[in-house]
Amino acid sequence: MTQFKDKSQSHADNVNVGLFSYPVLMAADILLYQADLVPVGADQKQHLEIARDIASRFNGIYGKTFTIPDPYIGKQGARVMSLQDPTKKMSKSDPNPKSYVSVFDAPETIMKKIRSAVTDSEGGVYYGEGKEGINNLMGIYSCVTGLTMEQIENEFTGKGYGDFKNAVGEAVVEELRPVREKFDMYMKDQAYLKEMAAKGAATANRIADRTLQKAMKKCGFVLP
Repeated sequence: MTQFKDKSQSHADNVNVGLFSYPVLMAADILLYQADLVPVGADQKQHLEIARDIASRFNGIYGKTFTIPDPYIGKQGARVMSLQDPTKKMSKSDPNPKSYVSVFDAPETIMKKIRSAVTDSEGGVYYGEGKEGINNLMGIYSCVTGLTMEQIENEFTGKGYGDFKNAVGEAVVEELRPVREKFDMYMKDQAYLKEMAAKGAATANRIADRTLQKAMKKCGFVLP
């Protein structure tokens, strides 16, 4: 697994069972709920392939039990890169907080992070080889505006990186604004949150238990 190799190299003093078993636990989370589609980034497709392999193997031995999930990967934003090192993917575990945008970052924080994003010395806003920083920002801008790369290039013809970064930052802020507002609203109503959490847990447990009982029965476990 690519992520296991990357994480174990960057944290060689802490290669624990949690890191090792993560893909299998994620597969269980998917298969227990009979998911048809799983929204993932391009870098997570390998984990989903393990879930598919496990489901296919089990179904082949014991009969159809699990739905074989398919990945749902967006045309844009399937792999968002670090704002500070656009050769690496964006990750919240990055020690440099300027490298990623958090869903709940304040608008001014988002603007500051986008403005400090690494680009190049060329100055032209277009998608091309050797322009990883601009390519990444264009991908982000495309995700939140729906514009194509060609439309973005036309919009910023004759404009510099400063104008482009401001536009990207403002677009990201507006895209995340409803999420932050909903979050703030729900956090003020703890009773509602607890009620919804309990209802959600009950529904999830019912679906998962049905699948688990079916799988155990096919394996030959004696059920109560």
